[in-house]
Amino acid sequence: MNTPPDLPRSVVLALWLQGVGDISDAAAAVQGDDEPHRVHGLPGVWDGTDLGTLLTTWTNGPRTVAALLPEAGDPAGVPAAVNHDATESGECVVIATPDGSWAAVPAVTPFGSHLEPGHLVEWQVRPVPDWSTGLLGTIGSVSDAERELRTSLMTATDALDSLDVARWRDDAADAIERLRAASTADWPVPHLDGRRARVLQLAARLRAIVALGAVDDGGAVNLWQADQRSTALREVDRTARHAMSAATYGEIPD
Repeated sequence: MNTPPDLPRSVVLALWLQGVGDISDAAAAVQGDDEPHRVHGLPGVWDGTDLGTLLTTWTNGPRTVAALLPEAGDPAGVPAAVNHDATESGECVVIATPDGSWAAVPAVTPFGSHLEPGHLVEWQVRPVPDWSTGLLGTIGSVSDAERELRTSLMTATDALDSLDVARWRDDAADAIERLRAASTADWPVPHLDGRRARVLQLAARLRAIVALGAVDDGGAVNLWQADQRSTALREVDRTARHAMSAATYGEIPD
């Protein structure tokens, strides 16, 4: 079976905060193969609580939710109070409720070997100013994201063709074919409407392609070529990260 590229933990959590059914199923979906996640700073509960408590707390009542995926030089809508930690992590979840707004940033500690890898995940929750009114101006709508992703797919394909990854990495051709054939049916997320599913699938695929092309400079003849291709792939990744955020944005009424 061809498996889809991994989704960031914050993306999975943000989607479950909108479409949660059974809390234990949602927590298991977010945790995946990780050790049980711990949550610190969640108002009104003991420090170091489990992910199920966060899901229970944040799925009670109206809320606006999104996952944000910043990188250095691109805060991607992350509130300033958590920008440093979220940028180091590469992700966070933001939520606005009638009681206030918060950000949850995961700190991931790998352990084990490459044969038996493991991850400890600690979510740090911090209060932040209201973020919801300005976020769409930063990341755009889902429909905007879908259009931009189509253009980025062409850019990424051209960049990889120029790098000639299939020639200079023995595993690259197989990896690209797996990306093309991957199905999102096994993603650990609640049901998504067609457009959000398409945007997430294409954004995840593009980020995987960028990661593949960023391993080295491949067939680049000189430093200028390498820099041009690297710049193109960074822009593709920025578009894909913003698109993922747009696909996780949701307003849940009372």
